[in-house]
Amino acid sequence: MRVLTVNAGSSSLKLRLLDDDEQVASHDVQRWRGEVEPIRDFFHEHGAQAVGHRVVHGGPKVLGPAVLDEPLLRYLTSLTDLAPLHQARALDGLRATSQCAPDTPAVVCVDTAFHTTLPEAAGTYALPKEWNRHWSLRRYGFHGLSHGYASRRGAELAGVAGGRVLSCHLGAGASLAAVRDGRCVDTTMGFTPDEGLVMATRSGSIDPGLLGWLVTSGKVEPDELFTTLQKRSGLAGLTGGSGDLRDVLAARADCDLDAELAYDVYAHSLLRHAGAMVAAMGGLDLLVFTGGVGEHQPPLRADLAGNLGFLGVEVDPDRNTATGSDADISSDSAAVRTVVVESREDVEIARQTREVLTRPAR
Repeated sequence: MRVLTVNAGSSSLKLRLLDDDEQVASHDVQRWRGEVEPIRDFFHEHGAQAVGHRVVHGGPKVLGPAVLDEPLLRYLTSLTDLAPLHQARALDGLRATSQCAPDTPAVVCVDTAFHTTLPEAAGTYALPKEWNRHWSLRRYGFHGLSHGYASRRGAELAGVAGGRVLSCHLGAGASLAAVRDGRCVDTTMGFTPDEGLVMATRSGSIDPGLLGWLVTSGKVEPDELFTTLQKRSGLAGLTGGSGDLRDVLAARADCDLDAELAYDVYAHSLLRHAGAMVAAMGGLDLLVFTGGVGEHQPPLRADLAGNLGFLGVEVDPDRNTATGSDADISSDSAAVRTVVVESREDVEIARQTREVLTRPAR
């Protein structure tokens, strides 16, 4: 089955046509604002038997891939304020594709579905139970399509069957997933994609008392606070400039003290959360790096691996420096394997789309 995958980011659009797992055509739009034309032109040129869409938030009702229909579209629209940077763009992709190919079956693949296996203790906030129940407050987790693919592909590369996998999706947005025997048992993002690691422009986890103080003391208006936490914090906030780790590393090499502190905060956040994920699994058999930063920043990989050395993690310096994707970078003597996996959410989206559309009718 030839599947067109539509992956709309906060400002970009990635279109991929897959025949089984082989990519036969692709097109990227770096600055996409919901226009129909790129999708229409790609579909008319290449065609597809089905369309699979990445959607960030599925809320408490969408627990796996599902065929798109009007009620589902309305429900996903109602979740937009929970992931405003991504949900609206994904919905633009859904509507544009439906307009271009109204007779082609479409499947929604949600990032949150991978984390539905979280134990209640890991997924529940310590808030009044009536709040949790009434407003469906819980830790949903994100980047699930990436974590699902990377943990499986990483195990193949390392020759590890099942076991305890720490999946590190590191990009402008970043999260970790603790995957034990193929099931996610903990993750760093929560009710929204803002919890967890320090990211490019997002602060990650912050003391709620600090946030309350900023608002109640009149220092910051609520709207400004949330905008700042999402778009002006993280690496960008600490440097006062770029949130791109490449720029931070370059400035750090030039002895920029703000960049040095920003990198140290970023790396410490990664280490702290990695330790929590390993503890949740009861140990570690495989460390996986994926995403733009995970695939292309050997210094960060080396730093995290070195700090996890007490667990048996050790990377080979030459392999680590030479590798960009799909390779084992472990030292020969390492007890825990470390691999780099090219982010292929398109493969996971296509797999889930085929699974839904070929499922026997009940």
